[in-house]
Amino acid sequence: MTAVTADAATPSRRLAALGLALPTVPSPAGAYVPARRHGELVWTAGQLPLVDGVLAATGPVGEAADGGSVPAERAADLARISALNALAAAAAVAGGLDAITGVVKVVGFVASVPAFTGQPAVINGASDLFVAVFGDAGRHARSAVGVSVLPLNAPVEVEIVVTVS
Repeated sequence: MTAVTADAATPSRRLAALGLALPTVPSPAGAYVPARRHGELVWTAGQLPLVDGVLAATGPVGEAADGGSVPAERAADLARISALNALAAAAAVAGGLDAITGVVKVVGFVASVPAFTGQPAVINGASDLFVAVFGDAGRHARSAVGVSVLPLNAPVEVEIVVTVS
């Protein structure tokens, strides 16, 4: 990840300094909305590592010898993509990225082979993005959960709760 200077004061400027932009919010695959605002909080639905509407990878996370098809380092990159999609969904109902004032909670799901126990390191890919974009306001409570399978055979899924102005 590229270093971001302290003078990149807004989340949108920090995101741009990272060479990133918010993607188009993926359409829901069911009877739900991508994000919902209630007062000063926005909750997102779980976001997959979709790039231009296509999963960036599929299969469980873990060592190939144990049946994994996605290495942990690649899964952390996928968590970052999922986090970017979650930010896009939150920003769409918050009035833009700069209306988001902080990240409260992150829940990350990692489709894992049974022997894999590195879920926290995988979800660090999302957590690190939030801190890079929001500074200290991006530090959050978090759960990193291993599951047997995710929708569309995605390796990771990330949902967030953010505060808004």
